[in-house]
Amino acid sequence: MSATLHGIGVSSGIAIGPARLASHTRIEVAHYVLQKAHIAEELERFDEAVQTVRAEMSALRSQIPANAPAELPAFLDMHLMILNDSMLSQAPKQLIETQQCNAEWALTQQMEQLVAQFDEIDDAYLRERKTDVVQVVERVIKVLLGHPGHLPLAEDARHDGILVAHDLSPADMIGFKRQQFAAFITDMGGTTSHTAILARSLNIPSVMALHNARSLIRENETIIVDGDHGVVILDPDETVLEEYRLRQNEWKIEHQKLKRLKGNRAATLDGVVVELHGNIELPQDVAAVQESGATGIGLFRSEFLFMNRADLPGEDEQFEAYREVAEAMNGMPVTIRTLDLGADKPLAGLTAHTLNPALGLRAIRLCLAEPKLFRTQLRAILRASHFGQVRILIPMLSSLPELRQTQYAIEAAKASLVADGIAFDPAVKVGGMIEIPAAALAAQSFAERMDFLSIGTNDLIQYTLAIDRADDSVSHLYDPLHPAVLQLIAMTIRAGEKAGKPVSVCGEMAGDPLLTRLLLGLGLRSYSMHPASLLSVKQRVLKSNSVEAAAQAGKIMRGHEPDKLQTLLARLNA
Repeated sequence: MSATLHGIGVSSGIAIGPARLASHTRIEVAHYVLQKAHIAEELERFDEAVQTVRAEMSALRSQIPANAPAELPAFLDMHLMILNDSMLSQAPKQLIETQQCNAEWALTQQMEQLVAQFDEIDDAYLRERKTDVVQVVERVIKVLLGHPGHLPLAEDARHDGILVAHDLSPADMIGFKRQQFAAFITDMGGTTSHTAILARSLNIPSVMALHNARSLIRENETIIVDGDHGVVILDPDETVLEEYRLRQNEWKIEHQKLKRLKGNRAATLDGVVVELHGNIELPQDVAAVQESGATGIGLFRSEFLFMNRADLPGEDEQFEAYREVAEAMNGMPVTIRTLDLGADKPLAGLTAHTLNPALGLRAIRLCLAEPKLFRTQLRAILRASHFGQVRILIPMLSSLPELRQTQYAIEAAKASLVADGIAFDPAVKVGGMIEIPAAALAAQSFAERMDFLSIGTNDLIQYTLAIDRADDSVSHLYDPLHPAVLQLIAMTIRAGEKAGKPVSVCGEMAGDPLLTRLLLGLGLRSYSMHPASLLSVKQRVLKSNSVEAAAQAGKIMRGHEPDKLQTLLARLNA
């Protein structure tokens, strides 16, 4: 009997094939109290389990096929980094000793504490990284319990199989390297999960957050995966199959056409040139940016140098990471965002939780409150500017006094480098993120005093509409087309035009081809997005006329009813 499941479409395209179920059961961990005489033995058992997983992951790392997406080794490196961090490799041992508990229980307690911290992070992308912690912990617990460290799956010579899993880690995906799948679907995950990013890199249709697909779908059952609409159809009849076969063929043809655009200049039909940059979080992500044909990095998140560790990264460690990216981009712009963490996640003991972490001591507020921390990062970024076209991006600016303090800190960092005789680019450009309504309303003042602006639409929408899109009870109210959001974006772009300063968008709106013409019509000329979205956005740019887009965008800006806005947007994209 046919049925339809709805989830989140994280990688576009259509796949039709038999379901291939990956076994996965949530691990139940028992709690028992140890006698003191057995504590040393338990500590040794824990260390051995961590070492076993470390060896397994290192072995998998060496087995990654040469043609695998660049993100795959990067994600596995991140899992190794999480495993090696003292928060997981050492902290549970203290729990074993102080609580006299078994290793599985201590590790689970530590994991839940870390997950709770991640849940309070405002940035949706960073919040999703809790999944990586859980996946690493589960591998260690499996070893402690004597379970296999991989998801069992029968060998299958067919390449049209659709992998159905509760969740997938990068290590799981490497373990499946002998098989090719037409699509991935999972109960867990979201648009920023590593599985989703890998699916997009592989150009494999994928739907996630299906909640109970693993329990509803039978082995070898024919299913359709529609990654564009987040739909999975079970046991479709012949009429539905025929319709989707036709759509699948059209998608394949379109996908092949996109690859040809890599070397094309991004310009509209009437000759307006648009900059298309990539967002990255690790130096290893540069390969994906280069593969996409991007002309720069519009957002290099620096947070991962600071996360999952008990200490702070030093200046040299940060400098090496920034320099690596600057050199790899070979003269193309690299925009490094200064630390965007804080009250939403305790940072090496510097901060504490607050009731409203999104509104607390985070981002530039934290950096200004911790001048030594900020100075170290600024010196590292400035040193990297000697090796490429590095730009500094300041997150969560809200007032001119904050900007003045930031500029003073940058000048002080420059002076200290001069005193130390260390080379850097004295003309390094400094920009501000516009991601709260106050900053958008004051964009003119920021534009006049900075070299460029970058609109972080994810936070701008959240703060404007007072919506936490990770909260299922209100996430349906998260609306990029809300008139207030569009007005703030348009206001910021106009402020940049008036001051003669470039403005970009680096939030998810930049990577949505359905919004490319709208933003173009509002005057945007620089987009930064996940590399996997870049060619689709470029295609939309190449087929657009900026004058016509501006006229249609003007009509949308005058609209207020959601249905009418959707109709106007469809007309703009026709």
